[in-house]
Amino acid sequence: MIAIAAVDEKWAIGLKGDLLVRIPADQKFFRETTTGKVVVMGRKTLESFPGGRPLPNRTNIVLSGNSSYNPEGVTVVHSIEELDELLKNYKDDDIYLIGGAKVYESLIDRCDKALITKIDKVYEADAYFPDLDGRDEWEKASESEEQTYFDLIYHFCEYVKKK
Repeated sequence: MIAIAAVDEKWAIGLKGDLLVRIPADQKFFRETTTGKVVVMGRKTLESFPGGRPLPNRTNIVLSGNSSYNPEGVTVVHSIEELDELLKNYKDDDIYLIGGAKVYESLIDRCDKALITKIDKVYEADAYFPDLDGRDEWEKASESEEQTYFDLIYHFCEYVKKK
């Protein structure tokens, strides 16, 4: 499984159910990377999409503790065990963990790779991605050249779990 997220300098990912910032090149990278793949998310992440609709051209899986939650166009699982059973049907490299904070925290240890857009700024936030720089089992494998979007500076980074 591969985690994918955009984070600020303190690994923040969101505020009040929304992204911190929308960077077109990051959104394009996300779209191109996950199209045709499996995306795993929490209920709040799904509900944050336009119209609360699943992402097109992907297999959308939602992890939710609410047993009556059953939105159209997604597969809902109600436990990590149920998710594990479902994900056996897919290749690990085709499964992307896309948020939110609780789902990242619960499942980051099952990931072998993380594609992180690191934004050189600190935002007001209430949702965070696990700090991979502070975890011994993770290392930054690559970092793009500096990217800019107006006054924002960011880098596309790939983290891998140490063998």
